[in-house]
Amino acid sequence: MTHATAPTTSPKRCTMILAAGQGTRMKSPLPKVLHTAAGAPLVTWAIEAALDAGTDQVVLVVGHLRQLVIDAVQARFRERVAFAVQTEQRGTADAVRAGMAAVHPDVTEVVITYGDVPCVPGEALKRLVAQRASSKALLALITTEVDDPTGYGRIVRDAKGRPAAIREHKDCSADELKIRTVNPGLYAVDRAFLSLALSSISSDNAQGEFYLTDLVALAARASLSGVAELPWEAVSLRGVNDRAELAAVESVLHQRVADRHRRAGCTIATGARIDHDVVIEAGASIGPDAVLRGKTTLAAGATVDVGCVLDDATVGIDAVVKPYSVISRSAVGAGAQVGPFAHVRPESVVEDGAHVGNFVELKKTRLGPGAKANHLAYIGDGVIGAKANIGAGTIFCNYDGFQKHTTTVGEGAFVGSNSSLVAPVSIGRDAYVGSGSVITRDVPDEALAIGRARQENKAGYGARIRERLLAARRAIAASIASATQPTEKIE
Repeated sequence: MTHATAPTTSPKRCTMILAAGQGTRMKSPLPKVLHTAAGAPLVTWAIEAALDAGTDQVVLVVGHLRQLVIDAVQARFRERVAFAVQTEQRGTADAVRAGMAAVHPDVTEVVITYGDVPCVPGEALKRLVAQRASSKALLALITTEVDDPTGYGRIVRDAKGRPAAIREHKDCSADELKIRTVNPGLYAVDRAFLSLALSSISSDNAQGEFYLTDLVALAARASLSGVAELPWEAVSLRGVNDRAELAAVESVLHQRVADRHRRAGCTIATGARIDHDVVIEAGASIGPDAVLRGKTTLAAGATVDVGCVLDDATVGIDAVVKPYSVISRSAVGAGAQVGPFAHVRPESVVEDGAHVGNFVELKKTRLGPGAKANHLAYIGDGVIGAKANIGAGTIFCNYDGFQKHTTTVGEGAFVGSNSSLVAPVSIGRDAYVGSGSVITRDVPDEALAIGRARQENKAGYGARIRERLLAARRAIAASIASATQPTEKIE
């Protein structure tokens, strides 16, 4: 079964990405390659590396829960990726054999990578291809040195120092166990040789599987040029088998994303975590431990300070998001200010020059240009006009237990502190709401609304209230003392 899309021009190089495994050590119902690192599925990073390297065709070999993988990949890459299915997981060589069914007939070279090795950069694949071309070898592989090679296949060399075979750890001699140069499993292979070699690989081993590592010995014997190698740093070659390794590669990817933005002219403090799809214009600044997720966008001159969390947020030119604020699926306009400790919930818009202050929560609200809600307010389902002021402690009572209702505050209106606006209700242009009011009816333009009980002072009541409270306290104490007295024994 294949899902190949014929390219418009004849491809010469195909990158085959193996992504059929179950990933049982992840202990998850989700296919391993769909687990996210730095905001993108593992397989996304592998596909992008292949495309960055200039491949003509990408073939993804899928197996376990393949439709989930296919749907996720097609949603992001559409026709740029073809699919092949490994119906049974019988080893890496068997996966490549399945993948060859989707490789375009005109392809002359196949690069083999993995969907669970997300840190391999496109530059590494590009240089691997160049290494094979310059050496005229049938096969080139990436190698790396590690301090502890336990569990890795060792690179066994011929008399000329070229890779001659890969020896699995369990099959190594005492001397071979000392070898620190290992095989991460990335290859560039002549297509004709690969097709022939795959038919020669057997499953005569302890696991009963077809191992792609057998290619190296076959290529070494078949070519006078031997096998070419490209040494590469180990940190970029680490695979993911469990969630601890997922966290390790995510740290590498977050560092790589941050450095990319730094080189593009952004100031990003140590500890900030910026995900794959975030867009940051030159001149923006991000503080320590800020987290930017999803399709968040920062315009030039925007500042996101320490500890903020932005998820699918848009922040305009010269806007400032102060420490420990949270913005989700909302937009902040040019020159606006949010925070500290503000929460801008989904479908909110803070327009140009508006202020959302400390401990203010917005939900599905539009705060007009220059409007302010500076302290301790809940504003839900609101439409706030330009330069309106929402006082401290104000609450938009938007929910009646069944439906959400809208509150409208006109341009230039002033809502005094500790007011409750019971939706649906409208406050007119340039109107005033007295502090402590409960507003249940519309307020006309330029009107003053006061919705609070009249204050009444009763002389001498303070002493009477204190005496009543003290008497109650004494009665409680006496009751407790009586209940804890020992009962006299009757003979």
